[in-house]
Formats: sequence, C-alpha cells, structure tokens
Amino acid sequence: MAVQDGWTGRFFEDFEIGDVYKHPLGRTVSEADNTWFTLLTMNTNQMHFNAEYAAKSEFGKPLVVSTFTVAIAVGQSVTDLTQNAFANLGWDDIKMTHPVFAGDTLWSESLVLDKRESSSRPHAGIVTVRTRTINQDGDEVCSFKRMFLVYKRGAEQVEGIFPEGKRPLTLEAEQDR
Repeated sequence: MAVQDGWTGRFFEDFEIGDVYKHPLGRTVSEADNTWFTLLTMNTNQMHFNAEYAAKSEFGKPLVVSTFTVAIAVGQSVTDLTQNAFANLGWDDIKMTHPVFAGDTLWSESLVLDKRESSSRPHAGIVTVRTRTINQDGDEVCSFKRMFLVYKRGAEQVEGIFPEGKRPLTLEAEQDR
C-alpha cells in the first residue's frame, strides 16, 4: 500500500525567477457573482448592478466590479503560488486593461520576478510575481505585481497538519465494511 500526498503547493525553494505558472482553473463570471460582490463590498456604483444606467454608458451593459476581477485572479493563483504562503506583503501596479462582463471566462498566469530569503524569518522567503488575467478571447483584463511570504520546505509550521484517521483507509478495510 502506498499513500500518495495530494498537491501540497510550492515552497520557497520551488520558485525560480522567470518561471511562468498557467493557473489551471478558468472561471466564468455570472451576473449573480457581480451583484453579490457589489452587495458584499458595499460598492454603490450603478455601473455594476443597474442595467438601465449601464446601458447609457459606452459599454452598454453592466461592468463586472474590478475588485472582483482582482479577487478571482488572486484566487486562481493560490494553487500554484500561495498554497504555502502565510502573508501577503503587497500588491502594486494594479491595472484594469479591458472591461469584464457577466459571461466572460477568466484565466490567470503568473511570472516569477524575484525571490529572496527572509532576513527575519529563517523558515521562509519572499517571492514577487506579476500576475495577469485574460478573458476567453485572450484579452488581458487585469495585471498586478504581488509579493508574499512563503514557507520553506520542511518548515515546522506546515508539518503534521493532516490528522491520522482512527481507522486506516485501505482496500482491506474497505472490504471489511
């Protein structure tokens, strides 16, 4: 019997300057997503939830809230970048370069720009990336630079967090059920 760990994410040592990670999950934005996000964040700009108001704009329909687009981009990147991070240090140079509408599907990718050891935390390093999000047509809709603290491989903070089951999960145990 072999126990195989699931994807545990990248650690500081795994990042190489110049690497590009194409984050695996696309996300189609719905009208409900946009409405809920405006309500949750108290964004009262009618361009995001009033179709009559938005119809009079140059876009002719509601825009997806830009902070929702950024949130999707960050979320899409977690599996590749920050599964083992414990602090975001900042986002810089955020650009919204193309409108996003309900029905658009967003994909994100990140380029590793820099990495360095943390001077105050020997169990971690600092990684800087440029993330961009594109829509289904390949148009870049947003981009930003992000810096985060990520654990090094073997850091005690990430060891032993998966609990042991009270009974083993094996073929033999399954046959005894």
